[in-house]
Amino acid sequence: MVGITNKTLIAEIRRQQQLSQGIVEGQTAISTGISLTKPSDNALAWVQVSEIGKAQAQQSAWKANISYGTTRAANAEANLEQITTLLVRAQELVTSARNGSLSASGRAAIVEEMKTIRTTIDTMLTQKDYQGVPVFDDTQSVLVPVSRGLNLAVVGTRQDVSEGIDVDGTPMSLDDIMAQNITALESGTDADLIASLDAIRAGQTHIVVEQAKQGVRGDRLDVIGERLTNIDLDLSERRQGLEATDLAEVISSVKAKLLQLEAAQSAFARINQQTLFDLIR
Repeated sequence: MVGITNKTLIAEIRRQQQLSQGIVEGQTAISTGISLTKPSDNALAWVQVSEIGKAQAQQSAWKANISYGTTRAANAEANLEQITTLLVRAQELVTSARNGSLSASGRAAIVEEMKTIRTTIDTMLTQKDYQGVPVFDDTQSVLVPVSRGLNLAVVGTRQDVSEGIDVDGTPMSLDDIMAQNITALESGTDADLIASLDAIRAGQTHIVVEQAKQGVRGDRLDVIGERLTNIDLDLSERRQGLEATDLAEVISSVKAKLLQLEAAQSAFARINQQTLFDLIR
């Protein structure tokens, strides 16, 4: 009889421990808003949440790539804009140099400024960001994965931006054009200056086209980034629906378990106060 009673007491202690654990889990679910914390809570929902978690991790990686690509695209756009501004200034300088009243010192100052423009354009083309990544790719655009099966070139190559400019049927680079302008300014021949102006205008047209291409790249990144954000919101809503606590149900369950625990503890206390003779009577 005593052995049976001991087993009964042990079973009751375990039952009360389970009730206490259930109360703690319920209170945690209420405070965190998440009731699905282990597979045994809901095996099917747990599998679905796991799959959603994997998808969210992939989404996060793609969004990071979008952010990286957007930063590179913005840097490329800024440099192209600055190159355009420099070419406009170069055109102004050559135009002013055609003034027959320009002094030798004035022409020399223009030449020096043109050399500075040439150097600055080269800097814009070869510049690197704080991580050492070039603003423009070299030879071939680096493809960035931004969604399943989709890799994008986020910037053009330095060669595309600065080379292959059609100047009256002759392919030239930006550096070639700037060198031609400096030579024309130093020689002082009006025919040379006119030819150099035509070359600058061709360079400007080429850069405008490259700006348009870069704008398309940036817009595409924005569109894909917005789509990823919408998908991420959808995944979050689905996950929340699976994990979220049903407050009314959980609060009711916690209250019921509290009542059961109080009743069990009260009964256990009374039993525990009985003597051995009472238990074997």
